[in-house]
Amino acid sequence: MQFDRINAYRVMWVFVFFDLPTETKPERKAHAQFRKELMKDGFTMMQFSVYVRHCASAESAEAHIRRVKAFMPKKGHVSILRITDKQYGDILNIWGAKTEPLESPPAQLEFF
Repeated sequence: MQFDRINAYRVMWVFVFFDLPTETKPERKAHAQFRKELMKDGFTMMQFSVYVRHCASAESAEAHIRRVKAFMPKKGHVSILRITDKQYGDILNIWGAKTEPLESPPAQLEFF
């Protein structure tokens, strides 16, 4: 029980919110490339411009944030939010008329 509580504050979720221009062909290409790089790095789409990734630790979250910064397009707005698993558990998703539970985090490998 105590171990689960500690993990709730150690396990992290990284959110990437973006608003990128898509008026010209190069802008649309940069937008598509950014989305592909996010998915290649393990992010999943939560909404059209919101991607989320589960990270086993704060260090892992920092590594993924550095990667996102490395492939960010030159134009547009990108915001990155890092929260604990405990905070993620408090999210309330309302889609249409019914409330949906959160997606469960992926299983972790434990060596000890």
